Amino acid sequence: MIKAKKSLGQNFLVDENILNKIVSIVKIKNKSILEIGPGTGNLTSHILKNGSKKLIVVEKDKNLSIFLKKKFKDKINIINDDILKIDEKRIYKEKLIVFGNLPYNISTEILAKWILNLENNDYWFDFLILMFQKEVANRIISKFNSSNYGRLSILANWRLNIQKICDIAPSSFSPKPKVDSSLLFFKPKKNFYKFINPKNLEKITRVFFNQRRKKLKRPYNLIFQNNFDILRKLKIDLNLRPHNLSHEIYYELTKEYEKL
Repeated sequence: MIKAKKSLGQNFLVDENILNKIVSIVKIKNKSILEIGPGTGNLTSHILKNGSKKLIVVEKDKNLSIFLKKKFKDKINIINDDILKIDEKRIYKEKLIVFGNLPYNISTEILAKWILNLENNDYWFDFLILMFQKEVANRIISKFNSSNYGRLSILANWRLNIQKICDIAPSSFSPKPKVDSSLLFFKPKKNFYKFINPKNLEKITRVFFNQRRKKLKRPYNLIFQNNFDILRKLKIDLNLRPHNLSHEIYYELTKEYEKL
């Protein structure tokens, strides 16, 4: 009997309707698939039933890796490691469709790592189909001028088109989490702002959202030292607050920062 480990944020998805819904979002027949956190293999079984060409799973839990090996034998390739320590671009030679019931405690870290490690127009995946805590998902898809809007939304929307598929109740999992979940679909953008170093976007948003309820004047001057030319060019009012600026303004600010 496999028991979920609270320390690894394990909640196994058991709802057949939701499992079927997840594998029907995109065509996976004859496609190469990566599954993050397969747990006891419930979604894994559905992926295999839908005719995937290659299925690679990343499972940190050693006991679960052994369980999955016995259950699926050579039908899957198992990487027993921490996804945060893996170079995702080296997992497989072909582009992957990625499924993940991400551990809530590291879900944002995983997504941020994948985005910041993208190189120019190169994507190592075709699509990402990922589950998050509902509160986190709302932050990812939030628009400016809303209370949920912040760094995560700005970063995720830089390289990805994002669609919310559905919310998922705690009753769909075993053990039941204390919060609702949401399933998000991510598709690579062909056109996006080009930066010298994507981590500059991370820096800009960190400084601006460090005190999100304060006006823009202080964070702006910390970075741009009262540069009024940039203010005029981007039509920024320093009496506004960080959540009042659109994604595009933060991308433009990053480009201006890289010129300094």
